[in-house]
Amino acid sequence: MAKIIVKQVKSIIGRPESQRKIVAALGLGRIGKQKEHEDTPSVRGMVAKVSHLVEIVEK
Repeated sequence: MAKIIVKQVKSIIGRPESQRKIVAALGLGRIGKQKEHEDTPSVRGMVAKVSHLVEIVEK
């Protein structure tokens, strides 16, 4: 299965609790932190909800 790398590029300070939980579920928490995930619809949906805070690098 394809892999994607999700990188946090903006802070979660001042963001709603739901967005904070999504960022934590993706394994992020600090600016610059990266995490590799399977390219599944559920991961893509989480990334879409916080697309203004993260960026995707397709592997």
